Amino acid sequence: MNGRPGKVALFEQFAADGIQYMFGNPGTVEQGFLDAGGEFDVEYLLALHEGVAVGMADGYARAAQRPALVQLHSGVGLGNGIGMLYQAKRGGSPLVVVVGEAGVRYDAMDGQMAADLVAMAEPVTKYATRVLDPSSTLRVLRRAVKIAMTPPRGPVLVVVPADVLDEITTEPVFPTPIPNTRVVPETPLVARAATTLLAGERRLVLMGDGVATSGAQRELTAVAEALDAQVWGVNSSEFNFDATHRLHGGQLGHMFGGDSARVVAGADSVLIVGTYVFPEVFPSLENPFKPGARIVHVDLDAYEIAKNHPVDVGIVADPKLTLAALARELVRQDPSARSAPEPARGRPVHPEPPLTEDTVLDRFVRRLARRAPEDLVVFDEALTASAPLARHLPPQRPGGFFQTRGGSLGVGIPGALGVKLAQPDAPVVAFTGDGGSMYTIQALWTAARYGIGAKFVICNNRRYHLLDLNIEQYWRELGVSPRALPAAFDLSRPDIGFTGLAAALGVPGQRVERLYEVDSAVDAMLAHDGPYLVDLVID
Repeated sequence: MNGRPGKVALFEQFAADGIQYMFGNPGTVEQGFLDAGGEFDVEYLLALHEGVAVGMADGYARAAQRPALVQLHSGVGLGNGIGMLYQAKRGGSPLVVVVGEAGVRYDAMDGQMAADLVAMAEPVTKYATRVLDPSSTLRVLRRAVKIAMTPPRGPVLVVVPADVLDEITTEPVFPTPIPNTRVVPETPLVARAATTLLAGERRLVLMGDGVATSGAQRELTAVAEALDAQVWGVNSSEFNFDATHRLHGGQLGHMFGGDSARVVAGADSVLIVGTYVFPEVFPSLENPFKPGARIVHVDLDAYEIAKNHPVDVGIVADPKLTLAALARELVRQDPSARSAPEPARGRPVHPEPPLTEDTVLDRFVRRLARRAPEDLVVFDEALTASAPLARHLPPQRPGGFFQTRGGSLGVGIPGALGVKLAQPDAPVVAFTGDGGSMYTIQALWTAARYGIGAKFVICNNRRYHLLDLNIEQYWRELGVSPRALPAAFDLSRPDIGFTGLAAALGVPGQRVERLYEVDSAVDAMLAHDGPYLVDLVID
């Protein structure tokens, strides 16, 4: 291999790994690196804030099921992206983040923007490192890609000092080898898991996004039907189980442990697959499962199995292959467990409520469900406004539903842009809140600049309504009488003009306040060729 600067070799490696996009926000210390990229086909997608860049990459990685490349600028840029990196880590998104810095030669100077970037990133990444020698530039990058894509997937970070990238390297370029983790447990262990689950009369399944990552939705359905077990989502933010299936229970809460405890308390046997338990902000410190309950946990992340609560059978293996083997074993041990699969269902159709009982939000989602194509993709960051989406547009197919995860606000708009880039032929609609949208509203400019035709619905109730609900529960638990809600939760003074903001960033839109305005808004949004925003006033 002929010698060339490391900054050129990096782009050769990106090409070898099939990386199409780089999501980023540039800075001075990356100027040579980005200048070298002009000769390659990797498309740079400029974001006006680092959180937008990471949020777009997160959506793309989730929808494309492949690594997404992010470029951040030194300590200040990394700092701005930390919140979204935390979300990517909690959600298992395979991001490869390259962060520029002035150079190794300046380490002793403590200059402008100097920081220990690896130490900054370690709490919010699966792996973080720094290139120190030109002869290992590509070796380190390939290691990062491999780690990001090996389950449990997650974001990785590579610091690329400018002086190292300027040096000549003769490293060869070849596609990054990704280890195959499609492993299945030994037959006796599968038999033991089946016996454990069949022992209980009241059976339950807790699922998470490890199911979607493995492509195990059909196998999970077969196991649930064989057990006749209700299925609940835990860390479930993608399509893992048909939400219209008779066994679908719903989603556990992500705030208070008591909500999860009420669901699992009566189960005699529980299958946990592709998730950690439990992801609440205030989890129960006591074991929420009843005494004597038998627990089987299947995941490729050994760390999560029995992390907080004991299990009877822990299996570190691929969910798809393991669930397929488990379904067969359940029927072998109990032939009556065999059940006919349910027929495929279209979107649910609900009757029109009386005008006096209808709401702008419910009508908007109902009309969208009736008029949108079957390949509609929904990105749900609406939080307190999510109920109509679950009712009229429930998750029913792989790649058709994505939800915010990890607790970060602001992922809805940039996340939908990433999903649209991964699925360019599908209509993509993001639902977000007025508060959450303002974290990353700059993403609309990126949508307009590159003509990314996702649509955006701002569920505008003029406040952080989730905080209203949370503090009301907090008061109840403390026995405190209801009182006026904190002024810090209010977003109405002054009222945010979302259509004006969108227009200033190059995206057309309209405000909807009345029921009679809904139909034309849905039609205009679906028909518009390019990004479009609807400011939906819901309260």
